[in-house]
Amino acid sequence: MKTIFSGIQPSGVITLGNYIGAIKQFIELQHDYDCYFCVVDQHAITVPQDRLELRKNIKRLSALYVAAGLDPEKATLFVQSEVPAHSQAAWMLQCIAYIGELERMTQFKDKSSGKDAVSAGLLTYPPLMAADILLYGADLVPVGEDQKQHLELTRDLAERFNNRYNDIFTIPEVRIPKVGARIMSLQEPTKKMSKSDANQRAFITLLDEPNQIEKKIKSAVTDSDGIVKYDKENKPGVSNLLSIYSILENKPISEIEQNYEGKGYGEFKADLANVVINALAPIQERYKELLDSKELDDILDAGAEKAAKKANKMLKKMENAMGLGRKRR
Repeated sequence: MKTIFSGIQPSGVITLGNYIGAIKQFIELQHDYDCYFCVVDQHAITVPQDRLELRKNIKRLSALYVAAGLDPEKATLFVQSEVPAHSQAAWMLQCIAYIGELERMTQFKDKSSGKDAVSAGLLTYPPLMAADILLYGADLVPVGEDQKQHLELTRDLAERFNNRYNDIFTIPEVRIPKVGARIMSLQEPTKKMSKSDANQRAFITLLDEPNQIEKKIKSAVTDSDGIVKYDKENKPGVSNLLSIYSILENKPISEIEQNYEGKGYGEFKADLANVVINALAPIQERYKELLDSKELDDILDAGAEKAAKKANKMLKKMENAMGLGRKRR
C-alpha cells in the first residue's frame, strides 16, 4: 500500500477552500492509502503567534479533521511538534539545502517583501516541510497549487541526499486535484480564497452559521450576462461557484450547467447556499462534540505514538547515512 503525507497549519479558521483543496481529499484517500495527516504547528511559528491562541487552533484543526470524516483507525492524525524527529530531520536537510534555492521560493519572497526583520524560519520552512514528507516514505503528497514549488524542492533535496549519502528516501509525487485545487475568493475570483482576506465576505469558513453562508454566497461576485456557464477566463466568479457546487454535490459541472439553463444567478446562488450549508452541517455538529473531548486527545496521543515509531526509523537511517552519533556495538 502506498503512503500519503500531508498537513495543514493551525493558523486560525479553516476555509471552504482548505476543505475542498485538502481535507476533503484526505477523507477520500484514507481508504486506499497508508495516510499520515499532520497539524503542522512548527510551521505556524515562522510568523509570530499568540501561544494560547495557537494551542486552541491546534485543537480546533484536529477536531475539524476528525469531524470532516477522518477515521483514526485508517489514517494517522498527529501534531507535528509532538514528534521530535521532524525538527531533527529538518536540520539535516537544511544542511544540504542551498540559500539561493530557499530565497527563490515564491512564498518566502511574498511574505518577506517590504519587511525590515524576517524570521530565519521563514527562509528554512521548506526543509522542515521536506522532512515532514520524507520521514514517512510518502509516495504521494496531496497539495494545492501554491505548495507545488515546495514539493519540487522536497524532491530535489531527497535526490541530493540519496546521491550524496545513501539511497534511503522515496521521491514523492505531487497530487493536485483537477477540479477544486484552488477555490477562489468570493469577492475577487482571480485570487485564491484566503482566511487572511480583509473582506470577510470573500471566504466561507467551516464553522460559519447558515445565515452567514447564505449572505456570502448571495454577495459573491459574478458578471452581468446572467448565464450559469463554466468559463474560467471570461467568467471567473461563476466558474468558481460552479466548482464549489460540483465538488460538494459530486456532480459534473456540465450537469449543473444544464440544470440552470435559462435560469438566473439568483436561483443558482440560493441553491448553492443550501448545498454548502447541508455539506457543513454534519461537520459542525461533530466538531462541537469533539472539541476539548477526551476522545480527541486519545486520537492525537495514539497518532503521535504511531507516527514517532515510523519517523524515528527513518531518522536513524538519515543519521547513519550522514555519520552522526556513535555506531553502537
